[in-house]
Amino acid sequence: MEVHHHSHTERKKWTHYLWEFLMLFLAVFCGFLAENFREHLVEHQREKQYIESLVADLKSDQQILSQHILHLKTGLSMMDSVITFLNTPSLINGNTGKLYYLARLAPRLNPLSTNSRTFEQLKNSGNFRLIRDVNTSNKIMSYYEKFPLIRLLESVNETEFTEYKKIAAKIIDPAVFLQMEGNNGEIKRTNDNPPLRSTDNELLQELSVFSVYMHGTKQGILGADEELKVAGAELMEYLEKEYHLK
Repeated sequence: MEVHHHSHTERKKWTHYLWEFLMLFLAVFCGFLAENFREHLVEHQREKQYIESLVADLKSDQQILSQHILHLKTGLSMMDSVITFLNTPSLINGNTGKLYYLARLAPRLNPLSTNSRTFEQLKNSGNFRLIRDVNTSNKIMSYYEKFPLIRLLESVNETEFTEYKKIAAKIIDPAVFLQMEGNNGEIKRTNDNPPLRSTDNELLQELSVFSVYMHGTKQGILGADEELKVAGAELMEYLEKEYHLK
């Protein structure tokens, strides 16, 4: 009669299972750390790319602001002369050609057109979170929060300009304005002294009032431009230093 021997499986010690668990845990944990490090590295690279693009925008803004400030100062100087003429009717005689030229150009205002492409991308895509330092993000936000004031003042100027044109239409001969226009849209000063449609003092004073309003609004825009330019230069210097861009 055959005798069956039962095989006995050797039981593993509890330390063996503990060791297997620890090895599995370490493998998973190290994988998690590696993936987390990779994501952190990618996000850091994206953050720096955004900052480099933002600095490029700021450099562009500096050039645009310099030109806009010059444009405003020229317009303010012209508006000063318009106000002087309108408030001193005796000066108008013999200088109507100059008044036509100034009355046409002085009220003009080119809207400030800066480059906020990178800022809009950061804001609209939710990637502002990539900028880890709160102080840095606050500085960036502070710069771009200055723009709404300029837009508001530009809107005010447009309203004042509309009223200015209504009164100017009663004083200015449109045929003279047409003669002053060059082929490329450039306004040329006439060598003659063509008569005004009206030299009524009440009309001249009304036009002077809106000239003064527009002068004040342009002065406000100039101040906001200059403040924005200083803030942009400081932000650009800060970002270049913090992100070692130089």
